[in-house]
Amino acid sequence: MHDWDLVLHNVHLATMEDGYGEVPDAAIAVKDGRIAWIGSGAALPASSAVTIDGKGCWLTPGLIDCHTHIVHAGNRSDEFEARLNGASYEAISRAGGGIMSTVRATRAASDAELLRQSLPRVQALLAEGVTTLEIKSGYGLDQPSEAKMLRVARTIGARLPVTVRTSFLGAHALPPEYAGRADDYIDAICRQMLPALAVDGLVDAVDAFCERIGFTPAQTQQVFEAAQALGLPVKLHAEQLSDQGGAALVARFGGLSADHLEFLSQEGIEHMARHGTVAVLLPGAYYFLRETQAPPIAALRAAGVPMAVSTDCNPGTSPLTSLLLAMNMACTLWHLTPQEALAGATIHAARALGLQHETGSLAVGKRADFALWRIARPADLSYAMGLNPCVGVVHGGAWRTPVVSLPD
Repeated sequence: MHDWDLVLHNVHLATMEDGYGEVPDAAIAVKDGRIAWIGSGAALPASSAVTIDGKGCWLTPGLIDCHTHIVHAGNRSDEFEARLNGASYEAISRAGGGIMSTVRATRAASDAELLRQSLPRVQALLAEGVTTLEIKSGYGLDQPSEAKMLRVARTIGARLPVTVRTSFLGAHALPPEYAGRADDYIDAICRQMLPALAVDGLVDAVDAFCERIGFTPAQTQQVFEAAQALGLPVKLHAEQLSDQGGAALVARFGGLSADHLEFLSQEGIEHMARHGTVAVLLPGAYYFLRETQAPPIAALRAAGVPMAVSTDCNPGTSPLTSLLLAMNMACTLWHLTPQEALAGATIHAARALGLQHETGSLAVGKRADFALWRIARPADLSYAMGLNPCVGVVHGGAWRTPVVSLPD
């Protein structure tokens, strides 16, 4: 008799190991937080484990939201309303809005207040079967505030049933105290901010915004070189508004991912394919900003570049807290197939975080992170808009209902 900790039986599996990787009428066993056995329910060995009847539901890997700015203070619905009443982005920025509005609110918030405002957004994702979450800094733009954001991200991972990976995004925008001195700010990031935050164990990866309104490729390369010297992987906001060659740049550094990619060139695609860099697609921002330039999905597919899908949850351009809706948007706006969308929120999202050997698919030895869905087939997860069919989640081998009570 096996001494497993948990068994789910009477389920249909979408392992995501080969396409959907469907295993009908199956069972899965967990030991010490890892998947210990997968197979036909008829072949399930006897065990002393806690056993849960899946009642014919589908079981997938836990969803992975691999690009978020979910830790922030403040609200920018006033800017959303102003734009729809005819105000330009430039006018809003001149009036003190835009990213600096979020920077001011985030700098002013205490750790406790920043956590309080961020937790409901995280809870919305967990209710939809998310078990792994990337959280970026980038709304502090000075060392104390960036550290605060990253501490709160770590606290979320400690207090809620979700694995959190942090990305340092100091090179997100130029703070007002460095106006006209972008090179000096990049120097401060590379020489002071990043090394100090890394020593404190707050950084899992390093990100930057390479764009005409962000930082140049040369400045981005300096940040990547500093990250490389500290042994930290890199990723990049690339080709969202124009082609700056950022995707090729991050690929040459062995980057985990290039994200957005609406203006991605064929050269960038070839570099990503050559170096195994994941394309992270962010349909929420495309939708919210009413963009018309779509990422080159067919060319990415033809080149074999893995495509992840994420919410890009942020207050200014994608206030989206539903990964299921992001999957639907990727299908309806950009013609991903439902299988590609689910792979984008599981196995390819795991690769975008460097976690492909730990999670993202159902395989013996991987972390026991999975979600149970009351659906007829896996495509339902991308098909239904506004419906949350998640009826249970296992994170690290521990069973929970999908709705998580917020800690006091």
